[in-house]
Amino acid sequence: MNMNRELEYMFVQCARVWIPDAEEVWKSAELTKDFKNGDASLQLMLEDGTSIEHKLDPKTKNLPYLRNPDILVGENDLTALSYLHEPAVLHNLKVRFIDSKLIYTYCGIVLVAINPYETLGIYGTDIINAYSGQNMGDMDPHIFAVAEEAYKQMARDERNQSIIVSGESGAGKTVSAKYAMRYFATVSGSTSEANVEQKVLASNPIMEAIGNAKTTRNDNSSRFGKYIEIGFDTRYRIIGANMRTYLLEKSRVVFQADEERNYHIFYQLCASSHLPEFKTLKLSSANDFLYTRQGRSPVIQGVDDTKELSTTRNAFTLLGINESYQMGLFQVLAAILHLGNVEIKDKDSDSSLIPPNNRHLTAFCELVGVTYQDMTQWLCHRKLKTATETYVKTLPCLQATNARDALAKHIYAKLFNWIVEHVNKALITNIKQHSFIGVLDIYGFETFEINSFEQFCINYANEKLQQQFNMHVFKLEQEEYMKEQIPWTLIDFYDNQPCINLIEAKMGILDLLDEECKMPKGSDDSWAQKLYNTHLKTCSLFEKPRMSNRAFIIQHFADKQVEYQCEGFLEKNKDTVNEDQINVLKASKKFDLLVELFQDEEKATSPTGQVPGTGGRTRLSIKPDKGRDKSSKEHKKTVGCQFRNSLQMLMDTLNATTPHYVRCIKPNDFKLAFSFDPKRAVQQLRACGVLETIRISAAGFPSRWTYQEFFSRYRVLMKQKDVLSDKKLTCRNVLEKLVEDQDKYQFGKTKIFFRAGQVAYLEKLRADKLRVACIRIQKTIRCWLARKKYLRKRSAAITIQRFTRGYQARCLAKFMRRTQAATIIQKYQRMYMERKRYKQKQAAALVMQTILRAYMARQKYQGLVREHNAVIIQKRVRGWLARCWYKRCLVSLVYLQCCFRRMKARRELKKLKIEARSVEHFKKLNKGMENKIMQLQRRIDEQSKDNRSINEKLVSLETSSTAERERMRGELSRLRGVEEDAKNKGNQVTSLLEQLEKLRKELSSTQKEKKTIEDWAQTYRDEMEKMVSELKDQNCSLKKEKDDLNRLIQEQSQQMTEKMARAIVEKTQQLETDLNEERSRYQNLLTEHRRLEEKYDDLKEAMVSSNVSKPGHRRTDSTHSSNESEYTYNSEYAELEEGSRAAEDVTRGMDTSLTLKLQKRLTELEQEKQSLRNELENREDQFQRARARDDVEFKKARGAELEYESLKRQELESENKKLKHDLVEIRRSLLGNAATGAGAPGSPAYKVVLEQLNASCEELEVRKEEVLILRSQLVSQKEAMHHKETMTEPSAYVEDVSKLKDAGELKQAYIGLKDTNRSPRFMRKPLEVSDLLSRLRSAAPDFHKLNEDGELWLVNQGLKETIRLLEHQLQTQRRGYDSEVESLRGELQNVKEENNRQQQLLAQNLQLPPEARIEASLQHEITRLTNENLELLAEDPTASREARVIILRRMVDLMEQLEKQDRTIRKLKKQLKVYSKRIGEMGAGQTEGQTSPGQMVDEPIHPVNIPRREKDFQGMLEYKKEDELKLVKNLILELKPRGVAVNLIPGLPAYILFMCLRHADYVNDDQKVRTLLTSTINSIKKILKKRGDDFETVSFWLSNTCRFLHCLKQYSGDEAFIKHNTQRQNEHILSNFDLAEYRQVISDLAIQIYQQLIKCMENILQPMIVSGMLEHETIQGVSGVKPTGLRKRTSSIVDEGTYTLDSILRQLSAFHSTMCQHGTDPELIKQVVKQQFYIIGAVTLNNLLLRKDMCSWSKGMQIRYNVSQLEEWLRDKGLMTCGAKETLEPLIQAAQLLQVKKKTDEDAEAICSMCLALTTAQIVKVLNLYTPVNEFEERVSVAFIRTIQTRLRDRCESPQLLMDTKMIYPVTFPFNPSSLALETIQIPSSLNLSFLTRV
Repeated sequence: MNMNRELEYMFVQCARVWIPDAEEVWKSAELTKDFKNGDASLQLMLEDGTSIEHKLDPKTKNLPYLRNPDILVGENDLTALSYLHEPAVLHNLKVRFIDSKLIYTYCGIVLVAINPYETLGIYGTDIINAYSGQNMGDMDPHIFAVAEEAYKQMARDERNQSIIVSGESGAGKTVSAKYAMRYFATVSGSTSEANVEQKVLASNPIMEAIGNAKTTRNDNSSRFGKYIEIGFDTRYRIIGANMRTYLLEKSRVVFQADEERNYHIFYQLCASSHLPEFKTLKLSSANDFLYTRQGRSPVIQGVDDTKELSTTRNAFTLLGINESYQMGLFQVLAAILHLGNVEIKDKDSDSSLIPPNNRHLTAFCELVGVTYQDMTQWLCHRKLKTATETYVKTLPCLQATNARDALAKHIYAKLFNWIVEHVNKALITNIKQHSFIGVLDIYGFETFEINSFEQFCINYANEKLQQQFNMHVFKLEQEEYMKEQIPWTLIDFYDNQPCINLIEAKMGILDLLDEECKMPKGSDDSWAQKLYNTHLKTCSLFEKPRMSNRAFIIQHFADKQVEYQCEGFLEKNKDTVNEDQINVLKASKKFDLLVELFQDEEKATSPTGQVPGTGGRTRLSIKPDKGRDKSSKEHKKTVGCQFRNSLQMLMDTLNATTPHYVRCIKPNDFKLAFSFDPKRAVQQLRACGVLETIRISAAGFPSRWTYQEFFSRYRVLMKQKDVLSDKKLTCRNVLEKLVEDQDKYQFGKTKIFFRAGQVAYLEKLRADKLRVACIRIQKTIRCWLARKKYLRKRSAAITIQRFTRGYQARCLAKFMRRTQAATIIQKYQRMYMERKRYKQKQAAALVMQTILRAYMARQKYQGLVREHNAVIIQKRVRGWLARCWYKRCLVSLVYLQCCFRRMKARRELKKLKIEARSVEHFKKLNKGMENKIMQLQRRIDEQSKDNRSINEKLVSLETSSTAERERMRGELSRLRGVEEDAKNKGNQVTSLLEQLEKLRKELSSTQKEKKTIEDWAQTYRDEMEKMVSELKDQNCSLKKEKDDLNRLIQEQSQQMTEKMARAIVEKTQQLETDLNEERSRYQNLLTEHRRLEEKYDDLKEAMVSSNVSKPGHRRTDSTHSSNESEYTYNSEYAELEEGSRAAEDVTRGMDTSLTLKLQKRLTELEQEKQSLRNELENREDQFQRARARDDVEFKKARGAELEYESLKRQELESENKKLKHDLVEIRRSLLGNAATGAGAPGSPAYKVVLEQLNASCEELEVRKEEVLILRSQLVSQKEAMHHKETMTEPSAYVEDVSKLKDAGELKQAYIGLKDTNRSPRFMRKPLEVSDLLSRLRSAAPDFHKLNEDGELWLVNQGLKETIRLLEHQLQTQRRGYDSEVESLRGELQNVKEENNRQQQLLAQNLQLPPEARIEASLQHEITRLTNENLELLAEDPTASREARVIILRRMVDLMEQLEKQDRTIRKLKKQLKVYSKRIGEMGAGQTEGQTSPGQMVDEPIHPVNIPRREKDFQGMLEYKKEDELKLVKNLILELKPRGVAVNLIPGLPAYILFMCLRHADYVNDDQKVRTLLTSTINSIKKILKKRGDDFETVSFWLSNTCRFLHCLKQYSGDEAFIKHNTQRQNEHILSNFDLAEYRQVISDLAIQIYQQLIKCMENILQPMIVSGMLEHETIQGVSGVKPTGLRKRTSSIVDEGTYTLDSILRQLSAFHSTMCQHGTDPELIKQVVKQQFYIIGAVTLNNLLLRKDMCSWSKGMQIRYNVSQLEEWLRDKGLMTCGAKETLEPLIQAAQLLQVKKKTDEDAEAICSMCLALTTAQIVKVLNLYTPVNEFEERVSVAFIRTIQTRLRDRCESPQLLMDTKMIYPVTFPFNPSSLALETIQIPSSLNLSFLTRV
């Protein structure tokens, strides 16, 4: 009754069911009408809208299968489905495979893997790390999860494991097995340097090459089965492996079907035949050989056989098979190919022959080293033995061909076994095996059109495996029920033991086959008849085909009937080969490998490939094979017998291990990516046992819930009164009310078990309840919204009415006011208009009167002005006319005077000529004068050509001309006297008259010449004026050009400044990026170096512990560090050598190869680290040099500019000097010419010269102003340069230069003018002296040009002189600077030596008592002065006397100081007496026995002395050399961080160590400095190695190491660091040693400690992150718990020991408070927090991407809430700016992606713009994994995901799916100086450092 009611409740309208379908196997339909008990049919509607009537079976009345709710579709585990049946399983797999692109699904204990026929990025190392250490049910299904489960159970249960991978050909078995082995190799590692895990993986390409081939179903089908045992030691690390093979398909060597290939190795060899090393094999294309061309498909698309052969050869090399053996293997394979091409022809009906000189047979014989005749003989003949004789029988062509093929198969099988044997040898080690994990890669069920012996064996093996699988599943179910104490009832399941008995039992198929093989004339037909007679009537599983007498049918499990053809069974079972052919091959003398293959064939490896275990392997206890004892008959065993025995051994092995099952499914036969064929999938699911597992589970209680999960999920079905404190009782009461049939569920100890379909029933009840609740909520909300809307409308209506009435009242009042106002306005408007009209008329009258009066006044004024101007014009004109008349008169008078004087001069000249002609010696004198004048003219012309000394020559010529004029005057006076004498001679009058006539003629010609010269002068003057005007115009244009150029230069300068600034910013960003990358690589190398150091130390400790009982053992120093060898001095190398000798003594007698490899690797890593460190330093130096170079270049540019301004100033000064000099010279010359009258004052020439001189003086004044301006410019530039020297950015200099250019317009104008004058276009040849004199003597010479030409020459000369002067001064200064530097260096060296002596003496004096210190210091001073005196006396006695006087004065001063100190001491003693009396009077317990004052003085009174002495402390701690170990032990090794952090100042150990280091530096003890630093570094490393997992310890020493590093920087003396110090701190600077290298070592140590801190934090946070961030429900009730399958996930309900978000926040707070207590630098804390948040975000996101159940809307809300709590924590700690929030951005965007709408294109665009921190693979993965938790949510459609992929395809990003959780940001240690004074630090007694003395 209850059942019927439940069915009626489930089969209602809109219920969905599954109905059978011929094409899709199962089709979904929906009920259109409720089903009632007794109905004969169901009314259904298909998904395409078709309505059908589904009739029920009248006998069974079985209803169709119900569909699971949508929220259960796509589950990770098929057992989580409520309805467990075939259509539900098929649909779930299809949804996961097609929609979500998920290829793995759990089915109870089975992992179902569907071949995607596409490369997926889910097998990387990041995925392996994500699955490592996780529970199998906590992550999405994966082959790695199965491997991790096997690895974990092996370690936990101490039991061997097996992973059984099965499936059809092409389903992906080999790949799955390969990935499982890769997982073990990655997570476990090996124990030696032999790289066993790499060898295990390297065996795969070899076995694929020789055992895999292309079939019609698979391009890389394994044609053999293999079982690989991966061995582990006690620490569960890989130590070796062993491989067993099963049933190699030898027939493929000689025959392949269409579209198939032979084994890959043959095609690889043919493809590589062009290589030089393969020329001897005589191979060619694969189409040329019979054994490789039969399938007619020699090429696999996308596979490069040449490259594959290279991979195979590399794998051979890795496994220890050398090149010679490899070439031998290739020879055998090539020989097989040639053997297949040997053509055998019929000779007659009973014999055959091989044509002579067959090239392939010749090649075969050459390759294997046998004779051609032997092979020809035994390929066509056979030897038969009888009891009495042996004879040779010929073979027909067919038999000979079969014998040839049998030989080829036999050779290949032997070669295959040999390779397997050597691979096993390479994988076996001498270390004892503790446990193993076996990986079985074996063929699944095979059914072809023609099934033969191979398919029979394969299906037989699958029957055995299926039986083992059924028993294991049944056993697990039984254990689960017994564990939960549920009544156990037998479940009926299919047992395939009858089928196995049919095959292997006595008189079974195999037994009859072996028996028939022993018969002399046995055949396949006779064997078939025996099968029919034996089993046809006795076994229901055996059938005979109707149309055949040579075949039989076996019904395998899952109703799978397979028909086998009997043809070839006997031949394949016997596996015979011609022994004579084998003997020929054995006789090969040239090919040792071939002999090795066939030698001891009786003991050779069987076709199963089994290799006995060697080494220290632990073998399973298996029943021994009875046939093993008879080795002589081993080769006579049939293949079927061997296979049965090996299969039994395999089953025994599997039964002795814990199995894990992987079932590979082939989704389609066409190898299409993500294409699902339901028919093929159902066939495989039935064959591989998945549906059988489902059936077994469904027969019991498949659905299982814990009480807490059931309560959380179905809390909505309970009433408040039903909820009790006992959750178990609550669930029991609720279930009894909800499900009346108690057989539908059972209560266990911790779980509730449900029958199939009950969860769906409960889900329907829950959905109905939620739907009712939703309707009620909607109803209430809608009512509330409607009422709220109504009230809002009513309020709005009332408000509108109120405002409307008020508006109307206001309008009426407004109208009344406007009416009254209008009346008033009209009154005033009319009044205003009348007044305005009157005022306009009045104003018009006034304007007219004003204009008329003004016009009359202007007319009168203009008349007066005209009269006044006329008077002035008349006055000026009359004056001008008078001046013109006066000038004409003056000119006429002057002209008359000139004419008169000329006439008188002519007369006088005529007289003189007459007299001159009359006297001969006068002629001689005149001739001599002319010659002298000509000589002078020639000298003047020659001197005028010399431009460089024109000024000096001008002066000399003017001087000589003056002297000559004086001489000429004397001569003229003498000639006048002679003329007086000649007047008396009358006889010469006639001749003189004639001469006078001639002179008149000459005078007329001279006048003509004069006029010509005057015309030329006028023309020249006009030309020069024109040229001057042109030059002025050009000057103006050039000025404009210069202004434009200056403006363009300024713009370009500004652009260059901006461009340079941008380039500097970009270069800086690039350098910072490169620097961060270099830091990251360098710090990763430090991590690797530390890991190798720890490994080396562990190995060394293991060696020491293993040899501790040997005599003479020397233990190496445990604090030795590899870093020590890099930065210590030569003495350290001796210690290192001694340690290495000790290590050699320890490891004597052991295998030292490992140690040597480790040492070599360690040395290489140290060198690499050093090179990277140097590279990092070089990069930083380059960066600094680049910036410094820019600064220097700009300083040079500024210096050059200033130098140019200085040169310009000097040039102007020289020009001024030369102009003054020229002025003086011209005045002198003019004064000299004044005597002759030519330049007399008042003359025109004199005026012109004076005007020119005045102009020169004005120009001089202008030049003086320019000099003053330029000097002020230079001063301002120097000040600006001094101000800018402290700036470091080059852009500042550029801006400053541009500003100076703007401010210096006058300077630029001057420079432009100079450049213009200096250009060749305006350079003219200097004037000659004659031209200059002619211009001076002419009537109007061009005096303006003189100054211009002289200026150009002077500028040139001044510039040259300035350059020479500057070069001389520069050389002089350089020589002086060099000598000064040398002297200063000598003085500096002397000062250093003196300083060292002073420090040593001071150190000695500090150890003396105070009285002795003064005497010692005086004695030292006297000694020093005496030595100085002696040195001075030796050098200079005079100076020595002066020095003696100085010394005596200083000695007197010292004596005075001594007396003063004595007085001070006496005064202090008196004060001590007074203080002691006061203290004695104040003593409470002192009543008698008072001490005397003298005694009080001698006793040390600490209350008085300590404060006094502390003022003199220097912040140093002194210790003895032998106390160093005690110091390190008490301060580092045995120090408890908690006590120091709480009670003392932060960083106290660092301060103490630095103060000890300061004292060692103070006393200049390099050995002490080195040993202290080395011991400190090694001790810190030791304590970190010992307590590296303690966060408090690591944080404490990170803080102290950084503080110690900061102290080394702060007191190093570098300018960059000491500027932060106080004056007192600068007195504590290290004086003797530069510890920069040790700073680098300590920085590296700090990096290692930081990485250890991050690792420690990660180990603490890792278990909390997933539970706290994902699984725990911070907001209770938001997300419901979905049903789980057999692989139960971690519950999100809070239990004891479950981590929550509060746990993470508390842990983060604990980390932060600990670091703050330890005084960690704030910047370092920020970096640590950033790394913490990155780990949290990366781990959370990675788990989210690998967990389908976490990708839901409610989980996105939980994540966002958790992230907000983390941000709130950052805000509380003041760490929002540390960059930690940005590291959570990918997680935030993933949570937002889970919550946003995912339907339309707008949603896709929003997602693409939102998820910028997520990669495309991550976005698509989240969308694929999105799973609705409730029925109200919807899945993401495939079309939407494709839209997202299309929009994101242009992104350039990494294809990696998961974030790198091991990534550590590069750490930096910003300089953080301490304000703490070293002299104020007190050492607490709790540290036990009393042996330290404060100095």
